[in-house]
Amino acid sequence: MSGPALYPGSFDPFTNGHLDIVDRALQLFDGLVVAVAANPEKRTPLFSPEERVAMIREALADRPTVEVTSYRGLTVEFARSRGIRVVVKGLRLPSDFEAELQQALMNRQLAPEIDTVFLISGLPQLFVSSSILKDVAGHGRDVGRFVPPVVARRLKERFS
Repeated sequence: MSGPALYPGSFDPFTNGHLDIVDRALQLFDGLVVAVAANPEKRTPLFSPEERVAMIREALADRPTVEVTSYRGLTVEFARSRGIRVVVKGLRLPSDFEAELQQALMNRQLAPEIDTVFLISGLPQLFVSSSILKDVAGHGRDVGRFVPPVVARRLKERFS
């Protein structure tokens, strides 16, 4: 498919499941914009948008067709401002589908020219969420097998 796709999310923190979605999206699209949503109405994040962007850039440094940035506001407005016509979302569990479908349907109403593509997480990542990882890391446990090395290092620093 021509043109880049947009992979938005809070990515607090970026996990190997997110990495899996990035790599699989790169097989389908010419490029990918990984966009950290900087939404102040969400619960207080562990890492600032700038910290998340820096970690993701380091984790994806060997993928030249990936751009990492942050944005505020509606995802479809950001996509539209960049001329992006496809939003990629990763799904782990059936409960993810319900929330993501609702968002995709609203996005379709707001921007009918932008499609949403769902990619199912790989089996090793199905049970891993950013929330669970923050909880485990916060209790001093090593989460290195679930996140890129830069994220494991930053989690350890944050909770030490």
